[in-house]
Order: sequence, then C-alpha cells, then structure tokens
Amino acid sequence: MLTVYLILLVAVPSNTSISGLGSLGHPSLLWGLILLFWWLLSKLQARAYVTVPVRQPLRVALGALTVVVLVSFAAAMLRGQPADQISPATTALIRLASWGGVLLVAMDGIRTHADAAKLVRRMAIAGGALAALGLAQFVTGQTLLDWIGSLPGLTVDSAGVATRGVFTRASGTAIHPLEYGTAVVAALPLAITVAVHQGFRPRPRSNPGVWWVPVALILIASVIAVSKSAIIGLAIALIGSMPAIPKRFRWAIGIGGGILALGVLALVPGMFGTIVGLFAGASDDPSTQSRTDALARVPEFISSSPLIGQGFGTFLPRYYIFDNAWVLLTVELGVFGLICFAAVAMAAIGSALVAGVRSPFDDTRAMSKGLAAAMITICVLFLFFDGLSFPISAGLFFLVAGLTAAMRTISISDVELVAGMRRASRAELGRPTTALPTARSADSHYG
Repeated sequence: MLTVYLILLVAVPSNTSISGLGSLGHPSLLWGLILLFWWLLSKLQARAYVTVPVRQPLRVALGALTVVVLVSFAAAMLRGQPADQISPATTALIRLASWGGVLLVAMDGIRTHADAAKLVRRMAIAGGALAALGLAQFVTGQTLLDWIGSLPGLTVDSAGVATRGVFTRASGTAIHPLEYGTAVVAALPLAITVAVHQGFRPRPRSNPGVWWVPVALILIASVIAVSKSAIIGLAIALIGSMPAIPKRFRWAIGIGGGILALGVLALVPGMFGTIVGLFAGASDDPSTQSRTDALARVPEFISSSPLIGQGFGTFLPRYYIFDNAWVLLTVELGVFGLICFAAVAMAAIGSALVAGVRSPFDDTRAMSKGLAAAMITICVLFLFFDGLSFPISAGLFFLVAGLTAAMRTISISDVELVAGMRRASRAELGRPTTALPTARSADSHYG
C-alpha cells in the first residue's frame, strides 16, 4: 500500500489530476485518504492477539498539530472568509488527512526490518528514477511529459521548462525545480545507505554495485540542478549520511562524489561559473531578497491572530508569497502551529536517532540514521520554498516521518529479540553469554 503511494507520488506529475476533482484530484492525495481509512478500520477491528503498544512521540505531535489545524480552521470560518479562501482551507484539511494516513500506516504498519528495508530500497530507486528524468530534461530542454495530457480522464495544468541562464532547470515530475531538488537530495541518504549495505538483503546478490547507480544519478542531478537550495541540500544530505556509513566507506564516497561533481562541471561548459554566480551574487538575487523581506512582514500578518494563525490554507499568494514553509506555517497556524509542526519534525528525527543507537543490529542502525538524514534535509530545504504546498515534497516529509517511527518500533523489537536469544542460550547451554547475533544471522530480524 505504501509502495503504491510512493509510485503515485513520484511517477504521476504533480500538475496532473483526475478531471472533475480539481485540486483534490491528484492520485497520491486520494490514495493517502484510502490509507487513513484503512488505518482507522484496523484500529476498530478486534484482534486475536494483543501486541504491546510502543510509545510514539510522533503520534502525540501529529495529534497536537491536527488539533491546532482544526481550531485554526474553525476560528477562520467564524471570522468569515472571502469566497475564494473557503475551498483552499477545506482542501488543506483534506491534504492533512491524506498525509496523516500515510504517516500512521507507515508508523503502525511497518513492523519488521524486512518491510522497512523493502520500502527504503524502493524510495532509493524512486529518487534515482526521478533524477534520471531530470537529467533527460536537462539534456533535451523538454519536459518529456506532454503525452500525459492526452490520457483520458486526466487534467494537466500548463507547465513548461524553466531556465536559468542558458541551462534548463529540471523539474522531473514535480511542479517546480525546488520541489524536484528537495525530492532528489532527500533520497540521497537512503540511496547511499542502501548501496553501502548492498540493498539491506540477508544474502547479497551477485551484482551489489547496481545499488550505486541511483547514488550517481542523484549526485549528478543535484549538481546540474542550477539551484542554490539543491546544492545546499546536497551538502546537508552528504554530511548527514556519514554516521550511517561505515568508516571504511566515508573517504571513498567523499572523494568519489567530489570527482564525479568536478567531472560534471568540466563536461558542461559554463556550469561552474553559473553555480559560483548563484552564491557569489546571492545578496542581489531576487529570490534571496524576497525571503529576507518576507521575514520583516511576518509580524504584520500574524498580529491579528498570533497563536492560531489565519487558518491553514487561507493565506493565498495574492497577499504575499513566502518562499519559506516555516514562515508560511507561522502565518497560517500561528505560534502553536509552528511549535506543533516543529515537534513532528523533531519527534521524527529523534525517533530515528534513538533507533540508530538502541538497535543491536548494524543494518537497522544504519537505516535509521539514513532516515534521520533524509528528514533533516527536507526540514532545511523547507526554508527555501513552501514545501507543504507541493505534493511530492510534502508527501515525502510525512512518509519519511512515519518510517522513522516504524524504526523506533523495530529497534525495540530488536532489543527484545536479542534478550530472548540470550535467555534461550542460557537455558540451552546452562551458562550466560554476552555475544550478540549479527544482523545477517538473525532470520527473525528480517521478518
């Protein structure tokens, strides 16, 4: 179910919707609602056996965020809203429900290392495929997705190829290059972790090098994205990936990635000067000036409702365009909403880091740290654009968050597994043992 969501999220262009449903017609949003309904049904069913519940700070943070959103929505409707703001506000509630369904199913449905590894592998592949499409767009100067508009039952908003200087800014299936860059670099820590651990398989295949292909595609796509945020995100993703990588791989990945980046810059005339110009002339860049000016306008927009904001989804671009998801959240949900959303992000990162320390298995620790790096990357890049207004970036945020909570559950199961094996060993051998099983030898660890 989560793999279907991932495919719909990444493979179906963000500007495509089912005819007649408007902004609610993107297939990934509808599938997220199905996931929420499925999760609710599972909670209402009687169970033949009872599992010990795991305390999840992320569940509490998501509940708090939902309460603030509902209170803010009610207050906004009681104040009265222009006609064109009621529909976006209602749509925002439905989007939150869809994201919540994805997060909850990932949190409670992924219970074994094998399932988590399967989904992380597919996310790495999806990131590599998205990067490959972006590279093809960069080379051809075309979207390569125009044929989708001819499919019956689908509506495609007009979209062209963005350019910066003489270079095409790839967007893959995303609405905007910033959304594309976020999706690609967020997948990099997962791709690296999967490649280093040969797909997280108990019995590695004969061609483990194939897992490095998505890593190479993502690195190249990030360098030629012609975007400051993509370069910054690339640096954060690489640095964040280091704790999940064995020491013997770190220098190899760093040097190999540097050589690959320099090779790309050398082969693409003018690319090096363009990238240097992005940072050297940042103070004069209109997008940078817009983000700086936006911070000065925040007190003005939140003065009427500083605690619960103007209402989620009600602050339309006609008022002001904030290229910062955190600032826009402050305006729409107030201080309480910002705190709750930050709590969701921190709970997700904390869950992954706790799992990365607690589990006795190397591969579970590495996967957890990779998910933490992906989450940190997304959170930082939300400073550069309104990530929650774009389907792919928002969907990945909640999917990765749900997986971090799942890793927390899996790490607790790992500890109990090792404790059980120790008790069995004492009973069988008549003497205590302190030896820990390796990840490759514990079949139950893989489901």
